[in-house]
Amino acid sequence: MLHAILFDLDGTLLDTAPDLASALNLLRQEENLEPLPYESIRPVVSHGGKALIKLGFNDHTNNTDPETLRQRLLDIYQSNIAVNTSLFPGMENVLNFIESNHMQWGVVTNKPAWLTDPLMKALNLFERSVCVVSGDTTENRKPHPQPILHACSISGHSPAECLYIGDAERDIQAGKNAGLKTLIALYGYIEKQDDPSSWGADDSIHSPEEIINWIQRHNS
Repeated sequence: MLHAILFDLDGTLLDTAPDLASALNLLRQEENLEPLPYESIRPVVSHGGKALIKLGFNDHTNNTDPETLRQRLLDIYQSNIAVNTSLFPGMENVLNFIESNHMQWGVVTNKPAWLTDPLMKALNLFERSVCVVSGDTTENRKPHPQPILHACSISGHSPAECLYIGDAERDIQAGKNAGLKTLIALYGYIEKQDDPSSWGADDSIHSPEEIINWIQRHNS
């Protein structure tokens, strides 16, 4: 039986792409560059600040150090962290289902805590979750299994009693290596060249509400 459902944050639980895309384009504006189309930024969001800087600037850094640009991007993002970010459509129903069935849910993300915690609190999700494990909570980050095992420990359930849902290959690797069932969120930030069918997950879903049916089938 599943007793705890663990989510990746960006691209799985929350649609953070609008605010991250806005932050990247504000940074490009500061560097006298034209904005990039949202559609080109969205698939890269799950891969973090370094990937966004690579996408946004490539060879157009105006001799600015990429790490300086990354930190400036995160500063801009932190100041506008929950302007257009929300739960994915249907996800509130999923969380209500989990809670009403006396299960727990939590977050395991590579996002640093100084961004994760304010975002979760701004959306009134922090107190509802059993755990929020960020990229700097444990010594290792995904795809290492340590963060997910730490989340299982906090929830008080064994890995066999937990499910991990994510939209990147490292999510599935981490979940599998920790001994959890894994689901791929195909509605998330998946790039065209990605091949989710090769990631070895237990299953995949096209919308959040499919999570409810999956849990019901598994626990029946």
